[in-house]
Amino acid sequence: MKNKLTKRNILFVIVIALLLIPQTRQPIQIVLHKGLSFINHSTLIEKANRRKITYQNWRLISDSGDQLNLLDLKGKVVFINFWATWCPPCIAEMKSLDQLYNKYNESVVFLYITNDDLTTVEKFKDKNSYSFKAFNPINEIPEELVTRSIPRTFIIDKNGEIVVDEKGAINWYSEKVKEQLNKLLKE
Repeated sequence: MKNKLTKRNILFVIVIALLLIPQTRQPIQIVLHKGLSFINHSTLIEKANRRKITYQNWRLISDSGDQLNLLDLKGKVVFINFWATWCPPCIAEMKSLDQLYNKYNESVVFLYITNDDLTTVEKFKDKNSYSFKAFNPINEIPEELVTRSIPRTFIIDKNGEIVVDEKGAINWYSEKVKEQLNKLLKE
């Protein structure tokens, strides 16, 4: 009994040490969040509970230097993801976000928004062979989209209503999400 307890204690100390060391902590967290992303699902908000976005003059700049204004996106399906290059749950869901972008970027407006320096973002994208555009906000975010945690994802329908509001890592390239986007595009 004492021998088993000692082995468990040693294993527990090793696990804690791995989580405390920055070089091993982030990969472990990414793997855990990637697993959770297949459990968490995107769900549509009931019509009665949807909030309408105020299309104010919210300006963004992309990693390629293009400027965009939220006012210009009225009448379009918009997919907004707040993320960071250092955030384990963001990294865990990023491959599925890039796959979704590659499939729908002709019909859905994707805004992957970060406060990270865009040079850092470009290095992150190059390292992982991601093709999505990343954006930095130039001015204040609309009240309906303010978030205190990342990753946070919103999908806005053509009527300007927030139909999806999800926190945490999700597998965005799931059949359920593709069905949701296809339905929104047909409306």
